[in-house]
Order: sequence, then structure tokens, then C-alpha cells
Amino acid sequence: MTRPPIVTILGHVDHGKTTLLDTIGSSRMAAREHGGITQRIGGYEIETGIKGYDTDKITFIDTPGHEAFSKLRSRGATIADIAILIIDAKDSIKPQTIESIAHIKSANIPYIVAINKIDLPDAKPEKVIKDLLKHEVITEKMGGNVLALTISAAKGDGVPELLEALLLIAADQKLEYDPSADVEAYIIESNKDTRGVTSSIIIKNGTIKVGDELYTSAGKIKVRSLISDTGKQLRQVVPSAPFVLLGFSDIPEIGSVITSKEQEHIEEEAEEEALEKFDIASLFKKKEESHKLSVILKTESQGTLEAITDALKKNENISIVLGVVGDIHKSDIFLAKTTKAIVIGFSVKVISDVKDLAKQEKVIIKTYNIIYELLEELEEVSDIMQEKSEHEKNLKAQAKILATFIIDGEKVFGGLITKGKVNLGDTAEIYRDDKLIGNTKLVSLRIRAKRVQEVKKDQECGMQFIPEVDIKEGDVVKYIL
Repeated sequence: MTRPPIVTILGHVDHGKTTLLDTIGSSRMAAREHGGITQRIGGYEIETGIKGYDTDKITFIDTPGHEAFSKLRSRGATIADIAILIIDAKDSIKPQTIESIAHIKSANIPYIVAINKIDLPDAKPEKVIKDLLKHEVITEKMGGNVLALTISAAKGDGVPELLEALLLIAADQKLEYDPSADVEAYIIESNKDTRGVTSSIIIKNGTIKVGDELYTSAGKIKVRSLISDTGKQLRQVVPSAPFVLLGFSDIPEIGSVITSKEQEHIEEEAEEEALEKFDIASLFKKKEESHKLSVILKTESQGTLEAITDALKKNENISIVLGVVGDIHKSDIFLAKTTKAIVIGFSVKVISDVKDLAKQEKVIIKTYNIIYELLEELEEVSDIMQEKSEHEKNLKAQAKILATFIIDGEKVFGGLITKGKVNLGDTAEIYRDDKLIGNTKLVSLRIRAKRVQEVKKDQECGMQFIPEVDIKEGDVVKYIL
């Protein structure tokens, strides 16, 4: 069945996000007398009345700023289907606009640029469209594929066209759900009041009914009550419609997934070493899968930002997720978690709360006061990654040692092929804890007792090597072309 699109609005403070939400809500939302329910629920559903689409409904989720949006994303909760990037036609691009662009791109969802306040005499929508080019946002007018619309959120001008554009994008996405499928839902807000713990939920698939037993990573819950965005008691809810669920005994984490099947509770491994003790180069010696270093860059001035950005762009192994002036905030940590980036600060502050969050989310923060130190360390990372890239090109196959046997007086290593295909006679490198401990050659290859010429990925086999290397269980064998 078709489900309505779930939309979120991001942009710089005072650029009109709240006004736009109020305009859409006040003009189209039924049962307005329930007033503050939107603030408590974190979203609402509207009926646009626009014909010609499989649904005329849209759900808006009101995430309070980038921190909540990126926190949901960092927890794996890809809730929004479409984003609106709202920009003041007078002010054009501001720091939080740049942050918004980074968050939307990291979410990998379609978006519309809404150029607001066009009713004002000093509005310059054309300048906004040109300024967006600096941040790789190419609107349709400039030959790109990002739709840009001019609106006045305060007067309502352009809002109907914006709503229809959202329905058009949703139709292209073919948003569907199966009412009988296992439940997939996400917590977008949690509070506690006289009724107990109230959790605002969005469902992406399945159906939730009063009395259902559901699960989060923290354990089982029983649905005691379901309340709509207009405050009505419900017997059941379907995807996209926002609602409040009563049934939790403790306040759950924002972004937690709710399912109809029991989830495995995974305890996070204790951190062996404080993150601030890492240097970037040693980190990337350990991260074999990394081919680019993703960076979130925060500096104390625009001039410094431009100088460092220009230097980093010359390095093809470094990708700048976000570069903006200002101190390092919690939203930067959540964005880094989502994009697997590190946070680099130049002459900026990192308050203790942010440091604690970075440690909790296992995000690395590096701060510098001297530009050449920053560039030298990143150059070292680039060299390491280049070596890795070249090595990966020559990697034919890989195996993990599972056991060691003595057969007919000879040492045989039992292993699992984890990459590629191994052939008798291949050259091998033996690694322990990511360190090369020896080079050798594969001289015998067996599946059970049978001698074979090759073994493919996901097969177990017995291996013998000459010359002999001190191989142990857990070692990795890399076969080189």
C-alpha cells in the first residue's frame, strides 16, 4: 500500500522553518484546538487536498535542529523520505545552512530548496541560487537536478506549490508498505508526564495495535495506548502517520528501532584506549576498509577555513563532509558518526559535554593551533592510504586461520576463504593484528582429505606453506597477485 511521504525541514536559525511549519499546520491541520500536541509529538500529518497522486497526505516531523536530526541518523533511523532546505532570500547562505546541506547529503535523501521571505523588498533569490553552487547544490535553473521554489512562509505564497512538489517527489520514490509485515518503527521523541512515559513514533512498515507486544534493544514492551497527532485515541496505526505510544516503563533512546520480533541486546565493547590518544595515522593503519579520510572541519574564522579547505582539496584521499566556522558542537559528533568522519578543529573550543559524547559515540576529535602540524599529519594519512590502495589492487584473495593440525607429522592450517579465490602456488603474506609477520608460498591445498587446485570464497580448507612461518589461530593470510 502507498504511504505518505515523511518530510523534515532544515535550515539556519530565523530563516523561517517554524513559520513554514505553522503556516502548513494552521491552514490544513484538522482539530487545531489540540494546540500544543505538535510540540509534544514532534510532527503532524496533513491532508493537502491535491488530486492526481496515490496519496494527498504528507507527514512533517519537527526535529529541533541538526542535533536531533543527526542523532536519529547516527542511530540508523532513516526516517525522513524528503528534506526541505529553507533559506532566507535576504541572508542567503549562513553557517547552519551549510550544516544543513551536509546533513541532508549524508542522509542521501531527495530535497527541495525553499527560498523564503520573497515578499520582502530586499529579497535576492537569484543570489541564493548562485551561492548554493559554492556548496555543490546545483538547482534546476543552473542545470542541476535540485528543485528550488520561492515562497513566503508568513503569507503562504508558494506553499501549495511546495506541497505538490513534495507529493511529486514521493510519487517518484514509490513509497509503499505492507500492513501485515513485521513492524519497523522509530522513536522520534520521548517524554514523561502524568500518564507515564510517552514516546512519539513513526512507523515505516507493518501495523501497530493496542495490546501488541513489541521489542526494542532494551527489551519488550506492551502497547497500552495509541494517540494520534490530533489527540485522538486509536486502536491501530499504520506507516507515516505520527502518533504517541504509551507502554514504556523507562524513557527510550531517541532513534531506537521498534520491531515485532525480539532484538538481540548488544552491549558496546568497553573502550580500551581514550579516543583523544589516537593519532589519525595510526587510526587509518587499523582501518583496512578505508579508502578516503572523511573530515568535518571547524575553524575560528572564514579566512582560516578557506586556507585549510584549499590545502585539503589538493589531497584526493581526503573528503570534506562539512567545513564551517564555529566551535565543535554535538551535532558535529552525530554527523561524524553517520558519515564515519573524524572532527578536526582549528583554534576552536571543545566543551566537556561534546568530548564525553565523542567518546560515547566513538568519534575522534583532533584539534590544532598550527596549520602546518594539521597538514603534515593529514599528509601522512594520505601516504598510508595510498599504500593501502596500491596493496588492495594486488590483493587476490584473503583467508582467516581457524585452527592448526598435525597430519602425518606435517603442520596443516585450517582456514576460511573470506575474499576472492585461492590457487595452489599462490604467494602469501601472513598478518597478525594488522602487522605483516612473514612471506611464504601455498604448497598444499585441501578440502577435507581431498587435494584441490583452488578454493573459493566462503569455503573452508586445509593449507600448507613453504617456507614455514609461525602462523597462529586468528592470523590473516593475504594472497598477492
